[in-house]
Amino acid sequence: MKKIICLFCLILAVKGYASDPLKAFYKYGELSDDEIHKLHEGDILYGDVEFGLIANNGNKKSTAFKLKSNVYQDFTQWRNQFKLDALYREDDVNDTGHNEVSASRYFVSSQGNYKVGQDNESFFLYADYLNDKFSGKDYTATVALGYGNRLFEGRKDTIDFDIGPGLYLSKTDSDTELAQGEARLKQGQLLRIALQWERNISKRTRFNHDVSMEVSLSGLNDRLISETAIVSQVLGGVSLKISYTYRYNSQPETDKVKADTELGATLVYSF
Repeated sequence: MKKIICLFCLILAVKGYASDPLKAFYKYGELSDDEIHKLHEGDILYGDVEFGLIANNGNKKSTAFKLKSNVYQDFTQWRNQFKLDALYREDDVNDTGHNEVSASRYFVSSQGNYKVGQDNESFFLYADYLNDKFSGKDYTATVALGYGNRLFEGRKDTIDFDIGPGLYLSKTDSDTELAQGEARLKQGQLLRIALQWERNISKRTRFNHDVSMEVSLSGLNDRLISETAIVSQVLGGVSLKISYTYRYNSQPETDKVKADTELGATLVYSF
């Protein structure tokens, strides 16, 4: 819990490095992604942070934190993107005053895009790391490189894609029983495909749909992560985000389900 609060404070602190934080606020729906990147070109960091908190106190006590960030750097030849997605939950067990962790997931990723030719054309290098205490794995990590471009650009809509080969690495936790001869550490090749659809609904509201799929070329786990969200500006750099996230693993560990869903309502701070 303390780690999440410290991460949240650290990310808010970096806004002071922007060229002018007060002028750097942008309103969802008023600027396209390209206009936002152009506005912040040369800035060390810009982007958004979202935070959610649910605390129950009564017959049942529980505390849940949701922290997510999407931060960019945009230079002449490179555009870098850094993501953090963390969820933590504690429940009071049988009203004894002893708390039990019921959810603990940390996901970080980074992607560097080297711009070539047209503004939306690039070569990318991507890496991510997932630590989910209740997935049956100690960790999952992937790296990929490939090509990215824009599939469609209209008055209100843009659709971008990335595609390229990569490597997959995962380790099953020590509490999970393995079949005879099965390795705890698994690695193989994959194909990564990512799509991002953005639609401006109104002056202050936008619709986002991000989906990434990693198809194993070695007969291991296929992974899909999809987030559908509506973000509406509330005041200045603060917006309200309603999102639905779907996660799928084709080969989950024993006693684990393939699909995991999450419905959230969070505040987003843009800097």
